[in-house]
Amino acid sequence: MLGLTATPTKSLTIGTTLLCDDNSGAKMVAIIGVKGYRARLRAYPKAGIGDIVIVAVKKGKPDMVKKKEKAVIIRQCKEFRRGSRRVKFEDNACVLIDDAGLPKGTEIKGCVAREIAERYPKVVGIASSVV
Repeated sequence: MLGLTATPTKSLTIGTTLLCDDNSGAKMVAIIGVKGYRARLRAYPKAGIGDIVIVAVKKGKPDMVKKKEKAVIIRQCKEFRRGSRRVKFEDNACVLIDDAGLPKGTEIKGCVAREIAERYPKVVGIASSVV
């Protein structure tokens, strides 16, 4: 996996609700696990921009609710450093992906962090804007 140029702060833990920003059918999801995270004993796994998380769909189409999916985080409220600047977004958002890392939806409504373009070019390809 490619490294990120910025150092995003990992601020999203298990139980955090995210806005699902694509048109896959899910509206709100909750994080139930973080892929590849290794923590200390009894420490909650944390995730940030560019991390893959396992989510449970809380709101959306009836056939999507209560399903477990993989998602990549595209925005977070907690500010992080990008060079000499600090960047933060209004909300926490994710995009559902499949096992190959390709997005399940065909469009992303909001903006996407620039760090996503390095690891997931197909996700950025369907985004409306990159910040």
